[in-house]
Amino acid sequence: MTAMERRASVSLAGIFALRMMGLFLVLPVFALEARKYPGGDDPALLGLAMGMYGLTQALLQLPFGMASDRFGRKRVIALGLLVFALGSFWAAAATDLTGLLVGRSLQGAGAISAAVTAMLADLTRDGVRTKAMTLLGVSIGLVFALSLVVSPVLSSAIGLSGLFAVTGGLALMGVAVVVLGVPAAPAPSAASLPGGFKRVLTHLGLMRLNLGVFVLNAVQMAMWVPVPAMLVQAGLAKADHWQVYLPAVLGSFALMGGVFALERRGQLKKVFLVAIAVLALVQGGLFVESTATAHLWPLAALMFAFFAAFNVLEASMPSLASRMAPTEVRGTAIGVFNTVQSLGLFAGGWLGGLLVKGFGSPVLFLCAAAAVVLWWLVALFMQMPPAHEALQAKA
Repeated sequence: MTAMERRASVSLAGIFALRMMGLFLVLPVFALEARKYPGGDDPALLGLAMGMYGLTQALLQLPFGMASDRFGRKRVIALGLLVFALGSFWAAAATDLTGLLVGRSLQGAGAISAAVTAMLADLTRDGVRTKAMTLLGVSIGLVFALSLVVSPVLSSAIGLSGLFAVTGGLALMGVAVVVLGVPAAPAPSAASLPGGFKRVLTHLGLMRLNLGVFVLNAVQMAMWVPVPAMLVQAGLAKADHWQVYLPAVLGSFALMGGVFALERRGQLKKVFLVAIAVLALVQGGLFVESTATAHLWPLAALMFAFFAAFNVLEASMPSLASRMAPTEVRGTAIGVFNTVQSLGLFAGGWLGGLLVKGFGSPVLFLCAAAAVVLWWLVALFMQMPPAHEALQAKA
């Protein structure tokens, strides 16, 4: 990488990290803490409040990406972070679950993922773009690991409202990084939107990736509805949940170097399919644990397997989308990918709450396992793009 590419990669990864740190701080304890608010005894409404962020982000991801083409990436990213901060402070001041739902909606309205990813593509050459995209994924994984440790401790000290206030402060720090740290990007040339949408939505390789990112994020969001309570049932106090999460996440990172080595040897598809299969097996294991009194060590092992599979998939899929998309519609492809990702977050939180309320946790895990198996069958026919090249034909 050149000095400018390194600066762009590090600063944009920092923006992603600050924003995602705010989200991840809330996620592990939301289902437990939100029950203390008026209306929090309804699992369906609680799941809706958890997943509402994904719905508003999905609705605004493409408009924000298109606005960044017209008004500039940095302006749109800064605006999105300010909206995210507003939603965080709104949630911090909420006195009932409806107020939390409104705050989560505003958080999602700061939909900057497509604009950040497009700016990274603007500022990096094809030959180093995969490395730059991976840096984004690694930054998300690292802050996720940190948040798993900090979140239960902070929530015990300052409560859910305090966590949302911290989230707002992190978003404002992200605005400072945008202004002071991110280099100026060349004005991108917008592709023809009607033709661009048609090419993206009929590209079989991208369609398979979009299905995958939807399932991945829906499953991981739905898991956070019952898993914290299962850990409590297994005898682990909420403030000690990091003792399961942190070793699982850090242990999963140890596998990433081997994954990238296999990618360089052309084995990425095998790794991809194995990771999806592991994800399905984890849901099956959680189903077994949810049918009786949960046990701590099996849950810890399942969390390790989940994070190992999740981190591999989360790090590789955005890079695959940017490499698989035809160059002239790459921005549109990334926007659609991020929109579907956000819809997965919303669907997972909402449907997870509905399933737990109506049928119990075992049915949720069975449905999640079925969705992952469907994804595996679809991914079985996916063709991987050559390294650092964009495919101009359909996969």
